[in-house]
Amino acid sequence: MSVTPAERDSVGRRHAPSATGGDLRRFWNLTFTLASTDFRMTYFGSALGYLWSLMQPLLYFSVLYVVFTKIFRVQSNINHYAVYMLTGIIFWTFFLQTTSTSVQCLLAREGLLRKMRFPRLVVPLAVALTALFQLGMNFLAVIVFALVSGVRPTVSWLELPVLIALMAILAVGIGMILSCLYIRYRDIAPIWGVASQILFYGSPVIYTAARYPGSWVRIALCNPIAAINTQMAHAFVDPTSHSAARVIGGTIRLAIPLGIIFGVFGLGLWFFHREAPRIAENL
Repeated sequence: MSVTPAERDSVGRRHAPSATGGDLRRFWNLTFTLASTDFRMTYFGSALGYLWSLMQPLLYFSVLYVVFTKIFRVQSNINHYAVYMLTGIIFWTFFLQTTSTSVQCLLAREGLLRKMRFPRLVVPLAVALTALFQLGMNFLAVIVFALVSGVRPTVSWLELPVLIALMAILAVGIGMILSCLYIRYRDIAPIWGVASQILFYGSPVIYTAARYPGSWVRIALCNPIAAINTQMAHAFVDPTSHSAARVIGGTIRLAIPLGIIFGVFGLGLWFFHREAPRIAENL
């Protein structure tokens, strides 16, 4: 009995390595092990160790703060603008590290993916988890800076884990898409480099949402990064500033940025699961 090419492909896909490998306990153990190993090895042998992960956003913050407050004298409608900018840059650094590293993460693990029935999704998730470890370390410095600057802890600080989780979900979703696309199209790396720069300056990271003119502010807050940073300013930096719900025009409108976050994650998960059986042969 002859077998059609479509049937052979179907059988091959069932027996090819999947995204999660089927065993969720092993999957999460591998993810944590790979992430913790990468985190330790990143600064292994350097004199300052993990402090290097803090130096880049701090230097970036220092330059931007001087340029926008001392030279261009940008005025902010929130108190503790320096804390807002530093926190926004730390959040952005996490997002950019996760997405940019995810672009070539599968190619970087080519030897592992070719030789073992390794759960493919472990690789981009480990990238995000490593970046999350660094975010946690860096945020301790942000909290110290905020307290020294006069920011006082409030109950609304409890929103921070939720905001970080939303940023992580968005970054992982984009990372899964980019990692699979890069296997087929190597132009993805420079394209994402340009796109991320546009996204950075188009989002209220170094300025607040109040800088958008008129009704544009509601359109701008559909950008999940804009919504997250605006709510971060309200919850962490200055409780008297407008919340994301008020800026976008009502709590119900927050369904737009939230829908984009979970929509991108769902799309990334579906796309990665579809491509997982063919990743090794396309590398």
